Amino acid sequence: MQFARALRRLGLLAATTVLFNLPGLAQAQIGSARYAAVVIEPNSGNVLFGANADAPRHPASLTKMMTLYMVFDALRAGRLELDQRLEMTETAASRPPSKLGLPPGRTITVENAIYALVTKSANDVAALLGETLGAGSEARFAQMMTLRARAMGMTSTTFRNASGLPDVEQITTAHDMATLGRRLLHDFPERYHYFGTRTHRMGSIALRNHNRMLDEYEGVDGIKTGYINDSGFNIVTSARRSNVRLVVAVFGGSSWVERDRHAAALLERGFSQMGVGESRGLMASAAPAAAAT
Repeated sequence: MQFARALRRLGLLAATTVLFNLPGLAQAQIGSARYAAVVIEPNSGNVLFGANADAPRHPASLTKMMTLYMVFDALRAGRLELDQRLEMTETAASRPPSKLGLPPGRTITVENAIYALVTKSANDVAALLGETLGAGSEARFAQMMTLRARAMGMTSTTFRNASGLPDVEQITTAHDMATLGRRLLHDFPERYHYFGTRTHRMGSIALRNHNRMLDEYEGVDGIKTGYINDSGFNIVTSARRSNVRLVVAVFGGSSWVERDRHAAALLERGFSQMGVGESRGLMASAAPAAAAT
């Protein structure tokens, strides 16, 4: 079977088990106390599958989805411009990796900042955007993020920073983050293309997206990965097949490989459930991504 051979070449054959035995696959992941997952159909918001979907979890760099939502909103309102240059501050520059490593005083355009979050998941740039939109205070920006999340119905989410760096009080759920993915799709269709960026060059700096599913699973066009020790490997991803789109959130993977296998499996089951036919499969030539999280 061509589909199975493609999966085997990627080491992702386990993903096909979802077509026959999703409960068994999910149960294996539930062995992790950090595991949570949800599949939603974004037009209706209907939940096709959920496991611990409303349990509190740490978002890690999925936080940057909300940072970008706020940036897109500011662009639409004219509070930011894509070619506007932002000056790196000492506070933002001090954030730990993953980061661009821009020194204080160096500038970056808003558009390159967007690319830096989508690809490199740059914590220093996320903090800089937070300071810019929070009138000089990333903490104030985090409060703004939380208020916006609550207005979206993400009632179990609290943000404490713009990057997703560890904070015991920074909490969300798989369902809330899938909701955020859905809102990015629907509220900013003109900006969603950024999440499908595989590579981006800023002068001498070459950035590659941490989200390997862009190259692994046909139809995936976003959205964001994340990892801290307390969260495990997280992802919110979206894929389209025929006229059907799904959004999947997976939290608590023990590795990016396990996380991506499970996300692919959930997509397979979801598309099957939506009646759009047999999978066109995972791509056989997934290019390596540096420092995937």
